[in-house]
Amino acid sequence: MNLVERVIRAVDGAQQRSRMGGFVFAVVKKFGDDRGPSLSAQLAYYGFMALFPLLLVLTTLLAFVVDPKVENNVIATTLGQFPVVGSQIGRDAVHPLRGSGVGLVVGLFGLVYGSLGLAQSAQFAMTQVWNVPGVVRPGFPARLARSLAFFAIAGMAMVLATGLSGLATVGGRGAVWRLVSFAAAVALNVGMYLAVFRVLTPAVIATGDLVPGAVLAGGAYSALLTVGTGLVQHQLRHAQAVYGQFAFVLGLMSWLYLVAQVSLYAAEMNVVRARRLWPRSIIQPPLLDADRQVLRDIVQAEERRPEQHVGVGFEPDATTEAAADAQSNPGQ
Repeated sequence: MNLVERVIRAVDGAQQRSRMGGFVFAVVKKFGDDRGPSLSAQLAYYGFMALFPLLLVLTTLLAFVVDPKVENNVIATTLGQFPVVGSQIGRDAVHPLRGSGVGLVVGLFGLVYGSLGLAQSAQFAMTQVWNVPGVVRPGFPARLARSLAFFAIAGMAMVLATGLSGLATVGGRGAVWRLVSFAAAVALNVGMYLAVFRVLTPAVIATGDLVPGAVLAGGAYSALLTVGTGLVQHQLRHAQAVYGQFAFVLGLMSWLYLVAQVSLYAAEMNVVRARRLWPRSIIQPPLLDADRQVLRDIVQAEERRPEQHVGVGFEPDATTEAAADAQSNPGQ
């Protein structure tokens, strides 16, 4: 064993003995096992492609049910979810669709259908995170219904955020009131994440297993909104001069990718906690029980038919064989 491997194994042993360290590393490792970066990129892409159609749907629906002032407040709050770049979107904000009732229904249906990629990708990400076997994953009708519920939750969250923003404005800029407003925003985001996780995650997963990740994601997202302006400005500082208008796209994609990663890490935390998938090993052999369980779940998630059965086996490593020999020959 060379020096580098000895150092890595020493660190590995330390994180395995630490309850918190082992749990955090298990979440990070599970994120990598499930191809989390690829899932985050997919969510960011579909989020970018769905943003403007969904804004158009939102403005059109609001134009029918609320007065223009409330409509403008909701749209402003929605754009506020994208620090810095949201103000640039607002300069050329979409306007409500006009025309006959039939034309509006057809147009809105087309916009929603064209934006379903985001909800479908989010559902796929949740099934991958939880390693749900393909044979028990929801079919297309159920996924479509879940997608519409996802959009309804997002729209309701925007309306509630608008009301909360109005209360914060009435309350003034005092430190205590701002703290109360932030706590209320965190509670709203936690509730939104819990509802979204429940809608996007297959029913075989208990709702109680989704709560810790919703709390983490809601708090982290609220913190990101608070410091998001600085983060995006840092991303755009040099890109604006080099790429011009492309910097707007880069900044928006970076923000969406960051939010997607936060959401997936929170979902991974739910899985690790619910299935006790820690500690994990940094370097193998040996494979720990949690390592074997994760690898087994990944393979079994590929089952596509009820009559298909997938089995997973592991070769015994040197450590396991030595322990078995010691038990069978205690006198040696």
